[in-house]
Amino acid sequence: MNTKNFMEEIMKSNTNEVITSTLLREDAFELNDEQKIYQIEHHFAQIMKTLGLDLNDDSLSNTPRRVAKMFVKETFSGLNPINEPEVTLFENKYDYNRMLVEKNITLFSTCEHHFVPIIGKVHVAYFPDKEVIGLSKINRIVQYYAKRPQVQERLTIQIAEALKSIFGHDDVAVLIEADHLCVASRGIKDTNSNTVTSSYSGKFENQNIKQEFLSYVK
Repeated sequence: MNTKNFMEEIMKSNTNEVITSTLLREDAFELNDEQKIYQIEHHFAQIMKTLGLDLNDDSLSNTPRRVAKMFVKETFSGLNPINEPEVTLFENKYDYNRMLVEKNITLFSTCEHHFVPIIGKVHVAYFPDKEVIGLSKINRIVQYYAKRPQVQERLTIQIAEALKSIFGHDDVAVLIEADHLCVASRGIKDTNSNTVTSSYSGKFENQNIKQEFLSYVK
């Protein structure tokens, strides 16, 4: 997906619909990665100085640069459409038409409200048609959308919609179970609770098929 199409995707919203697109400004891609790293490094250094930290100490002196590179190249790399994974589909030579499940995909994302981690598992299922997807590509799709400031509800829908677009049909299920450190490490400091979100469409709206999927992931 090129930058123009990506911006068209993320700017689509309707006041009567749930906003499921990442909240980016229209000028989100005017700076390249190195320019973004330079600016983030400067501003993060100011945050550290405001907190009273001594950036002359060799333990801290390179922290702003490390944080800036981590933000742009790793933690929030999913904001850049250049990093969208290339998806490989293979002919379904075996005419496999039963449910295909990939479960326990590792999730690392970031809460957009406090910029602290969301950690959990993603379970994905679909019914193959004429083509199947390379299994590692499902993981890469999950990671691509996870590497953005997120809320879990939006992330769930983004993964499901991406897969439905790739497959060309709606027979897709996505279930996410995650711990939010904004709940566990601050505020209420509840380390026992987790959050579950799901998206079921096509055949997965059938209660028996949904229960079959849940039996695999539980």
